[in-house]
Amino acid sequence: MADPQRRSTRRGAQLTLAASAVAADHEADQPVSQPDSALTANRAPAIALAGARLAFGERTLWDQLDLAVQAGEFVAVLGPNGSGKTSLLKVLLGQLALSAGTADVAGVPARTGNSAVGYIPQQKSIDEGLPLRGVDLVGLGVDGHRWGTGLRRRRERRRIVEQAIAEVGAQAFAYAPLGTLSGGEQQRLRVAQALVGDPKVLLCDEPLLSLDLANQRLVSELIDRRRRIHRTAVLFVTHEINPILPLVDRVLYLVDGQFRIGPPDEVMTSAVLSELYNTDVDVLKVRGRLVVVGTGDALDALGSAGKHHVDEDHS
Repeated sequence: MADPQRRSTRRGAQLTLAASAVAADHEADQPVSQPDSALTANRAPAIALAGARLAFGERTLWDQLDLAVQAGEFVAVLGPNGSGKTSLLKVLLGQLALSAGTADVAGVPARTGNSAVGYIPQQKSIDEGLPLRGVDLVGLGVDGHRWGTGLRRRRERRRIVEQAIAEVGAQAFAYAPLGTLSGGEQQRLRVAQALVGDPKVLLCDEPLLSLDLANQRLVSELIDRRRRIHRTAVLFVTHEINPILPLVDRVLYLVDGQFRIGPPDEVMTSAVLSELYNTDVDVLKVRGRLVVVGTGDALDALGSAGKHHVDEDHS
């Protein structure tokens, strides 16, 4: 007969192990609001630019750009048209080569087809007659990672697509034709498409363009929730900082080959922007929103929600 005291001791040990496992699972599920410097100190940044220079002929967009974006960090990229914001994303996507310096993404040199990178493009109009459904658009994100055609793979593909759609709350309209959806609904599905590969880095090119204020906030919060829970690094190109002002950790501001990097309250100031633009600029805070007052369309565009701009394709 087994010793009762030994059975009790063994049972106690099992309960202790089970409780530890539950506690570990619970801790893993908790969102992380900010990158932990103690955790990231010995890890490579999710995005790393060193001495980066991008030039087209005699025109230099930026030079000696050093930028390290850590896991879970949200960095906004601001500046007027033609300052190289979209071109920066193209470098990180492997679509443009630097003129000098290095660019690493998720621990490897920037290249096309990096499965650790998710990309959210600008909002563009879709023909109402297009038969493509929302679920099909999201599925294209999976197909880009070459999942294959077997039955097990098809089931896994469907599971991944449904999970991404649920993450952005788009189940109600995922099977409707894209052309019948609102701009906000379409953009939520584009966010889902960017998430199907479980990216370590999320590159966003004007994801709020043409959206009303409610949908700007919705899309911004979806992206912010992703980086907080999964520690995804976010580089967010935009003309309008106000919808994401409470969310961003740092700002990269590009103007005429010059740049500044830092927290919003250090970069978005009259003194810094006046220096970058080489003209008098006033930055005012009105009811929690930043208003930039200066001269020229480039400055006026910063404070105009939903204002269209020309894609910066210098190639």
